[in-house]
Formats: sequence, C-alpha cells, structure tokens
Amino acid sequence: MSTGPGVTEFAVGDRAGVAWLAGVCGRCRYCRSGRENLCPGSTYTGWDRHGGYADAVTADARFAYRLPAGPPAEELAPLLCAGIIGHRALERAELPAGGLLGIYGFGASAHLTAQIALARGARLAVFTRGEAARGLARELGAGFAGDSYDPPPEPLAAAILFAPVGELVPVALAALDRGGTLAVAGIHLTDIPVLNYRQHLFQERTLRSVTANTRAGGREFLAEAARVRPSVRVDRYPMGRADAALADLAADRVTGVAVLVR
Repeated sequence: MSTGPGVTEFAVGDRAGVAWLAGVCGRCRYCRSGRENLCPGSTYTGWDRHGGYADAVTADARFAYRLPAGPPAEELAPLLCAGIIGHRALERAELPAGGLLGIYGFGASAHLTAQIALARGARLAVFTRGEAARGLARELGAGFAGDSYDPPPEPLAAAILFAPVGELVPVALAALDRGGTLAVAGIHLTDIPVLNYRQHLFQERTLRSVTANTRAGGREFLAEAARVRPSVRVDRYPMGRADAALADLAADRVTGVAVLVR
C-alpha cells in the first residue's frame, strides 16, 4: 500500500480495505446527523469509483478500514461487503436480547450475520430454498432451518430478508411476533405483493429497508468480527473467471461467498 499527500490515517505497509461506501458530501443534513449512508451525493466502490473487480484500487483514506495482519485477504474481503451490510441489517432489525431471529436467504451476507447474532446470544431460524445452505445454517448453529415458505417454530422477534424476492416480504412479516421488525437487506428486490394490514403489519410490526453503511458502523462491525472470528465460507475464483463466479451465484452454486483472488 502507498499513501498520497496529507494522508495521516495510514502508513506505507499498513493493511487496509475498502467497502461499498466510497464517499459522501459531509455537508447535507444526513451527513450532519450521523446518517451519511443516506447522503444524496454518496459514491460507491465499483459503481462510481473503479476497483471493485481490480487487483489495485485508489480510495479516499477517510473511507478505508484498517485490517489485521493475520487472516488471508480472501477471508477479510467478504467482511468489507457482505459483513458490513449484514451488520447494518441486524441493527435495523432491532433484535431483542435472546430473541429468535429469522433469516430469509442464506448466502454471503446471511452466513456472517447469523454468526454475529448467535455470538450476541440470539437464537436463529433460517429459511432458504437450498438444502446445502440449510445444512450450512445448521452447522453454524441455527436451531431451525427450513424452506423459504415454511412457518417458523415460534413467532420471530425480528427478521432479515437477504433473498431479493419481494414475494417473501409478506411471508416474513406474517412470521413476526407482535412488535417485531423485518429489515430488507438488499439493494434490489422484486415487486412486493399486496399486504394485508391486519395479517402483516398490525400489532406494531415494522418493515424497514437497509441502505449501505456508515463508516462508524463499518468500524463497529470489524471490531466485533475481530472478537467473534466468524467462519467465512469462501469459494475462490481467479480474476479471469469473474464471469463464472457470477454465473455460479445466479445458479445458486455458491455456498457462502464468492471471492475473486489474484
């Protein structure tokens, strides 16, 4: 790693990483109120800034994260993307202590978030279409692992929807206990069917979206991950096979997280 003029956060030789959030204006009401993830002028790695699929990247040092020297890069990279957004979703779900968390979809972000929730003392129910993913959920500590449309063993204290399937929104809302919250973690979601107020929202059930992350949230997650040491299930692909990685993700052939490596 090298540094540019005026950079004081890092020195040559430090290990650093970049996440999805690459920049904000710092002046709008969202930035001034601790909600920089909602900044209208925000920029993103791999979208507004080059480097998402590259072996070298430039970054604003204020938006980079210091990384530990020990773990291999392919295990740290998922923390900066799947891990950070999962942490944001977990916070938005407002899971009470010891509560039953429902997770819909069990891929890259979900398998990391599940381990953080379990380390906090939560109980876990996973709903996903793939048998391999259900097996991984059980291996990581889920007390229940079923199909996406299965009823939970008991009403859920909170839920997170990772699968980009709008049809699951009413399913997850109906599975919530009174006062429970469903956080939708994805950037994209297919259309949500019509909701029935009494069945899906009454008794103070809450539906929330999740947008990117704040830098403070990213630092909090990385510190928690350093303590918990979640098992990162990695499928490695060389840079030249990025298209194959995307195809495998689309076909549900990845259990855990796909990572491009040099």
